[in-house]
Amino acid sequence: MPEQPAGAATTAPIIGAPVTGPNQLTIAGFDEARGLRTGARAIVILPHIASGRGGHPGRDSAAQRSPDAKLAEAVGLTRAIALNVVHAEVVRLRSVSVSHLLGSGQIDRLAGLVAALGVEVVIVDGAVTPVQQRNLEKALKAKLIDRTGLILEIFGERASTAEGTLQVELAHLHYQSSRLVRSWTHLERQRGGFGFLGGPGESQIETDRRLIRDRIARLKKELEEVRRTRGLHRRNRQKAPWPVVALVGYTNAGKSTLFNRLTGAEVRAEDLLFATLDPTMRAIRLPGHDKVVLSDTVGFVSDLPTQLVAAFRATLEEVLEADLIIHVRDISHPDSEAQAQDVLDVLADLGLAPGGRETPMLTLFNKMDALPTEQAELVRARAGDDAIPVSALTGEGIAQLQAAMDTALRAGARVHRIRVPLADGRRIAWLHSHGEVVDSSSDEACMILDVRLSDKDKARFDTLI
Repeated sequence: MPEQPAGAATTAPIIGAPVTGPNQLTIAGFDEARGLRTGARAIVILPHIASGRGGHPGRDSAAQRSPDAKLAEAVGLTRAIALNVVHAEVVRLRSVSVSHLLGSGQIDRLAGLVAALGVEVVIVDGAVTPVQQRNLEKALKAKLIDRTGLILEIFGERASTAEGTLQVELAHLHYQSSRLVRSWTHLERQRGGFGFLGGPGESQIETDRRLIRDRIARLKKELEEVRRTRGLHRRNRQKAPWPVVALVGYTNAGKSTLFNRLTGAEVRAEDLLFATLDPTMRAIRLPGHDKVVLSDTVGFVSDLPTQLVAAFRATLEEVLEADLIIHVRDISHPDSEAQAQDVLDVLADLGLAPGGRETPMLTLFNKMDALPTEQAELVRARAGDDAIPVSALTGEGIAQLQAAMDTALRAGARVHRIRVPLADGRRIAWLHSHGEVVDSSSDEACMILDVRLSDKDKARFDTLI
């Protein structure tokens, strides 16, 4: 679209009906009396500096996206917490105001819009400092949530396991600890006391900060115990004779639909950002494997809050232990390339940089059914050996994917000569199902097999008794 003068507003179309569901926003700095009801009216704004950078710093892949595409994603994130988006626009800036983020003219215009539309909450798709947030809320007379707070709210609503709940609470507390300079009226009061509950003259804001620090310390201890338990489970799985395949990809790329297609499970799969937060594992069968463990993981997103990257590292570490990674891409999305780069960036942060990882990775061009016929043919033509065109919804390409998974899990295999007692039919059958038997012979006591196995499969075989 043509570039507009700095300060102009670009209004993006609002697509689809607002999502509804039981939720209550609990952004730090607001008491329950100011909580937002389900379906509250909201506007979404994307600050965009005319030079091409957005209103918040991000990776290079984020800069590749058009402002309208980033705004559309922000609208999707807003609807994911059941807010009624009544207006969305790109606000073009010459520079960022340290005190208010936006210019005075833009603030006056938005304040009029908020009043006219009966808006209760303003979503800013970018980083907003506590001072900017306080000043904007006062000027707009509406609750304001930045991108970090928005994603934290989604994660807080969707986390269902004990570990996920702990991780979200920890991330939220880190976020809250920087927001205690906000305009809470009670934070200016002093309160007396004795003992460790707050000595004479301790201000409420100091008390709140101390309580948050104490809670963070407790959560870290609990999460450390969870990590130890998860580590034990991972070690047990490594001893088990089954390879692990992890699905990764940008949020709403279709991972859960693919997971359900491959496993026959009924994991929540919706056209909704962050429909899956807690990892799910199921056993599947492949042509050359009697059992493979498939893991559905949380989706990635551009400019993921650093608090969540740290808090969910234990969950994402499941990917590190996988024998095979499947990168699911929504090939029908206009920003598919930038989304793919965001996923690779997160994997690189985990130590799985392209070209330097030991874990093999397959790339899937998912949602082929959503492409026009001519465009779908072009995608199939350029996929080649580097990617597999599939539709998790219709089943297109699933057989090819399963064959590729089998081939990838066998990659790097070497031929091992293994002697197995003739009476040990279980281990002999395991070798035939997990490896390629290239030669066999026997003596009076043992079967002698030359079997092509990967190093991980050989280690698994050695654990069989």
